[in-house]
Amino acid sequence: MSIFRKLAWYFRLEWRRYLIGIIGLLLTAIVAIIPPRIIGNMVDGIHGQTMTGRLLALDLMWVTVAAVVQYGTRYIWRNAIWGGAAHLEQLLRNQLFSHFMQMDRVFYQKYRTGDLMAHATNDLEAIQRVAGGGILQFADAIITGGTTLIAMMALVNWRLTLLAILPFPLLALVSWYLGQKIHRAFGESQAAFSRLNNKAQESISGIKVIKALGQDDADVADFDQQVAHTIDINRRVNRLDSLFDPAITLIISISYVATIVLGGLFVTHQVITIGNLVSFISYLAMMVWPMFAVGMLFNTMERGNASYDRVMELLAQKTHIIDQTNGLQQRPKGTLAYYVAQFDYPDDAGASLQQVDFTLPAGHTLGIVGRVGAGKSTIMKLILREFDNYQGQIMFGGHDIKDYALDSYLPAIGYVPQESFLFSTNIFENIRFARPTATKAEVEAAAAKSDLAGQIAKLPAGYATEVGEEGISLSGGQRQRLAIARALLINPELLILDDALSAVDAETEAEILANLKQERANKTTIISAHRLSSVMNADEILVLGHGQVIERGTHDELMGTHGWYQQMFERQQLETQVQGGVTNGR
Repeated sequence: MSIFRKLAWYFRLEWRRYLIGIIGLLLTAIVAIIPPRIIGNMVDGIHGQTMTGRLLALDLMWVTVAAVVQYGTRYIWRNAIWGGAAHLEQLLRNQLFSHFMQMDRVFYQKYRTGDLMAHATNDLEAIQRVAGGGILQFADAIITGGTTLIAMMALVNWRLTLLAILPFPLLALVSWYLGQKIHRAFGESQAAFSRLNNKAQESISGIKVIKALGQDDADVADFDQQVAHTIDINRRVNRLDSLFDPAITLIISISYVATIVLGGLFVTHQVITIGNLVSFISYLAMMVWPMFAVGMLFNTMERGNASYDRVMELLAQKTHIIDQTNGLQQRPKGTLAYYVAQFDYPDDAGASLQQVDFTLPAGHTLGIVGRVGAGKSTIMKLILREFDNYQGQIMFGGHDIKDYALDSYLPAIGYVPQESFLFSTNIFENIRFARPTATKAEVEAAAAKSDLAGQIAKLPAGYATEVGEEGISLSGGQRQRLAIARALLINPELLILDDALSAVDAETEAEILANLKQERANKTTIISAHRLSSVMNADEILVLGHGQVIERGTHDELMGTHGWYQQMFERQQLETQVQGGVTNGR
C-alpha cells in the first residue's frame, strides 16, 4: 500500500472526485445484489409452480430497472475515477516537463534523452494506472466483495458462505509473496526499457554517421542484443504476473466445489431452497471480479510504486544554477568584466580555466582563439550561466551576472554555437523562434544580415521551406547562418559566436562579419574561432592554451610577438593560398 501513501497528496487534492467515484461503486454493488435474488425467487416460483405471468413480468421489470440504475452508477464512478487518473497524469507530466526546462547542463550530462523519455511515458502511465485501475481494484474488491458477502450471509445461508470463503486467505498470502518479486522485476524492466529507448534515439539521431562509417550491421546487431535482453527481463515479469490468475482461479474453483457439495446437501435437507442455491452461485460468480481485482491490485501497485520512485528521483534533482527570486529585472547593458581565477567541470579532476580575465566595453569585439580543448567554449558557458561553480566574478553592466533574474539576463544574449539546433518546421519559424512576435520584414532583415537571404530566395518555397528534423535538409553553412539570423533577431546586447562560421567559406565569412560590424556598432560581440581570419578585426584577441591566456592583444600586436597566433595565422594563410592555386589550376 506504500504507493497509495505516496500519492496521498493527490487524493487529498481530489477527494471530492474520488468520493463521488466510491459512492458510485457502492451504489453499483448494492444494486448488483438485486438481480441474483430476483432470479432465485423466480426459480423457486417455477419449481413450486407458483409463478404467474404477472409475477414474471414484475420480476423482469425489476431486473431491467436494476440494469438501468447500474448503467447510471457505472457512468458516475468511471467518469470520476478515470477522470482523476487522467488529471494526475496531466499534473505529473507538466511537472516533469517544467523540471526538465529548469535543469542545467550537469543534469543532462547525467541523464540521456531516451531515459528521460522513458520516465515521461511508461513510468507516468504506470502511475496513472494506480490512480485509476488501482483505486478501482482496491475499492471494488472491498465494496463489491463486502456487499456480496453480506448478501450471501443474510439472504442465503451464513454457514454456506463461511465454507465458500474459507480458501480466500490463501489469496492474500500469494499476492504478498508475488507482489514483492514483481516490484523488483518491474524496476529492472523499466530500466531495461530506458536503455533500449536510449539506443533507439541515439541510432536514429546518428543514422548518417552510422551509414557513412558502414556500421549498419553492427548497430542492428547491438540493437537486437538489447531487445533480446529487454525481452528476457520482461518475460520474468510476465511469468510472475501470470501466476496471479491461476491462483485466483484455483481458489474460486475450490469455493465452487465446496458450494455445490454443501449447497446440494442443504437443498436435499431443506435447509435452503433450490432458488437460494441458484442465488448463492450467482453471488459467488460476482465474487470472481473482486478476487481478480485483489490480484491485479498488487500488480498495479508494485508497477506504479517502482515507476513513482523513478519519477521522484528525477524531480529530486536540483539545478546548480540558482535563479534569484528577487534578482535584477533590468536588461544587462554595458561593459562585460570577466575574471575567473579557476573553474573545474563537475567530475573533472583538472582545471578547465585558470586566471582568465578581460574587460570588454560596450560596442567592442573580443576574439578568442586557441587549440581544440583550450577552453574557448568554456568561457562562453560561464557567461551563459550554464555553470556557476567558478572562483571569480563576471560583471555585466556593473552587476554580477548571478544577481540578474535569468528571464532578464539570458534574453540579452544571442548565442550561436558551432552546431545549432533547428526545429522541424520551416525556415521562417526557425528564425522567428527567438522572437515569435517578429514581423516578416524583421525576419527577412535578420536573414539578410547573416547572408542567408539570397539562398532562401532561390528555394522553391522560400521562407516556407521545411528544414527537416534538426535541419537535415540544409547544409552546414546554411544552418549556421540561420542560427545567426535567429540570434540577431532579438538585437542582443551581447552576441556570442562560438565557432559559428566554421562551415561557411571565407568570402561568406567576410560578408557576415562586415554586416555584423555595421549592424552592431554600439553592441558587444565575442567571436570564438579556429579560423583566425574571423577575429583579426577584433578590438582585442585572447589566445588560450590549457585554460589560460597565453597571448593577448590586437591582430597587429600578436603578429609582432612571433608566438602561436602569428605562426597559426601564417599557416592558415598559406593553406588558403595553396587551395586557391589548386582551384585555379583546375
